[in-house]
Amino acid sequence: MAHPAEWKSTSCILCSTNCGLQVQVEDGHFKKIKGDKSNPRSKGYTCEKPSGLDHYQNHADRLTTPLRRSEDGSFEAIDWDTAIREVAGKLARIRDTHGGSKIFYYGGGGQGNHLGGVYSGATRRVLDMRYSSNALAQEKTGEFWVERQMFGGRPEPDFEHAQVAVFVGKNPWHSHGFDRARPILRAIAKDRNRHMIVVDPRRTESADLADIFLQVVPGTDAFVLAAMLKVLVEEGLTDLDFLSAHASDGQALFDVLSTVPVADYCERAGVSEELVRQAARLIGGAESVSVLEDLGVEMAPHSTLNSYLEKLLYSLTGHLARPGTMNLGTHIGKLIGGGKDNKTSPVGGHKIITGLIPCNAIPDEILSDHPDRFRAMFIESGNPVHSLADSPRMREALDALECVVVIDVAMTETAKRADYILPAASQYEKVETTFFGGGFPDHTFLLRQPLFPIAEGTLTEPEIHSRLCRALGAFEDRDLATLREAAQESVEKFGLAFVQAMTGEPKLAAIMPVVLYETLGRSLGEGLEGAASVWGAVQTLAMENADSVRRAGFEGEGLALGNALFRAILDNTNGVVITSDPYEATMERIRTDDGRIELVIPELIQELADLIDEQPPRTTDDYPFILAAGERRTSTANTIFRDPSWRRKDGEGAMRMSPGDAEGLGVETGDRIRLTTKRGSVEAIVEVNDTLREGHITIPNGYGLEYPDAEGTRKVHGIPPNELTSSEDRDWLALTPWHKHVRARVEVIA
Repeated sequence: MAHPAEWKSTSCILCSTNCGLQVQVEDGHFKKIKGDKSNPRSKGYTCEKPSGLDHYQNHADRLTTPLRRSEDGSFEAIDWDTAIREVAGKLARIRDTHGGSKIFYYGGGGQGNHLGGVYSGATRRVLDMRYSSNALAQEKTGEFWVERQMFGGRPEPDFEHAQVAVFVGKNPWHSHGFDRARPILRAIAKDRNRHMIVVDPRRTESADLADIFLQVVPGTDAFVLAAMLKVLVEEGLTDLDFLSAHASDGQALFDVLSTVPVADYCERAGVSEELVRQAARLIGGAESVSVLEDLGVEMAPHSTLNSYLEKLLYSLTGHLARPGTMNLGTHIGKLIGGGKDNKTSPVGGHKIITGLIPCNAIPDEILSDHPDRFRAMFIESGNPVHSLADSPRMREALDALECVVVIDVAMTETAKRADYILPAASQYEKVETTFFGGGFPDHTFLLRQPLFPIAEGTLTEPEIHSRLCRALGAFEDRDLATLREAAQESVEKFGLAFVQAMTGEPKLAAIMPVVLYETLGRSLGEGLEGAASVWGAVQTLAMENADSVRRAGFEGEGLALGNALFRAILDNTNGVVITSDPYEATMERIRTDDGRIELVIPELIQELADLIDEQPPRTTDDYPFILAAGERRTSTANTIFRDPSWRRKDGEGAMRMSPGDAEGLGVETGDRIRLTTKRGSVEAIVEVNDTLREGHITIPNGYGLEYPDAEGTRKVHGIPPNELTSSEDRDWLALTPWHKHVRARVEVIA
């Protein structure tokens, strides 16, 4: 009698929360998927989207051999030795001729695929690649910059215990952003002593649960947030004792807020002044408040200013360093770069934030005769042709480069423009993890184990980078002999030998991740080699946060403490708490120059003051609608789902519009229309939807990928949003694009 397949622990890879999963696999497929009740973070919760993970693991666009572009533009299969030799040779020639700074790195991991980005650091240093970017630079860099100015770190919300939850341009019902989002949203909605405030131009699933919903005119969030701050100050709802103890002098901010005309700003934003005042009073009078923003305000006018004003809501009211408020936790790995954000891009002189060049600037850094223009791109686990603003210009930029190398699992829209494609193992064929935040006061970390054998013809990213570094002359086997011997004896002996090697051999220190992979990694067992870099990350964590690690139950000093932590991570396949903190640790982690919350950011104070003379961004006669390009829905997910058959409805990704607008155009649900912006034009199906204001239309994210249909004919399924967006419509400081605020027109197709 056949025995049922074993349940194995893993996690979802479709958003940053990475909920724990229990799965059964058979014959290379996911057979059953459910939430993992033993996962310390998600505790059995998962949304409906991971049920489609087999569409990621098994699909028609999977790459299974290295490819090289021929002179006629087609691809030919080549073996791995040839691919590594030619890629290393071409990139080395560009480095030696023009300088390594002319080779641009993009990507480095998806929502749950961050180890490849770690190992890429070795290749990048060998080639002297100095500039990089990824999708965070078209979403979060403005917010990151604000957080660095104000706190020197990234505060995390605690909605599970918050009396008041505030969401600005955020629909956690679909986009999550914190653990167990839907159960927590329901719990807040059912508790008469707790409250939810949502600021959004669309009445989302989260807004339906809210006590106060401020349905703003698209692009006017800054006016509403400024009005709420004025009410807090005007009505004495700020926490003066907290500010005196923990914040810098905020007089310049208070001077500007004193001039804010609350009624006028509410009218400009199309919301009730009374509701805005009620929202401010809830925030100012609550015992605990947590606040979260997202792409709705980060990809819209006043993006970076919105992030600043949102963070002032909880800073001025003292909602930090307590349960249910905002707290600063520990971090493992380095998802967000370091530095003072004082560097600029080589051609356009654009601000580089957390080490990332703005995505909207990438084509301009290539399509130029400037001597410092980029001449090659190394793209890893990213699809900028599809995911970044103005896809036609991104295609033009890639085609202008001397060499494009892509590492990916699938033949993406970007891979099709490459000179070389190096096929990677899938996220479930290798050991993997995510370096997104792990929670406060307890930080949980999960190292996913391989579920399937590595697909024939593919390699893991750590192996690819190791082979590239070897081909580039960065190391030879004899350089690693001592470390390999130590690793075979014990992790303790390896640690001592590794520290000595890194301090005494600069050549090896420059390629540290690959050294770990080739030495410690080879001793961990088949399939676990890539976990070697996690050892390095936890040693750093244990060194910088020893007390936090000990509070999580680990013992030891120095390397011994990190080793204990590493063993626990390897042994606990459903996740382990790696640090634990008291709430007062938050204020100790403020990393500004004077150790106090910085209330005044001069660049943004001026932008706030200038709002008074600004009329909200409106439509034009040619483009009478505001399009939100990339709405999250039940039928949308990370574009690692290339096969559209995972969707049970909304196969084409309908354009939503209000009943009033539909009546004015004479269209009904199911009718076809033409949607046009200054960048492009597409056909779409209409869905009449009463959650939208008149003049506001939306199309979903995750559509517009080319994939064979049932007959095997390749076609684009749904609307590719970035055929419609523009890289020039962007935030002035962080250059984040206005994907949620695209002027458009709609015409009926007979």
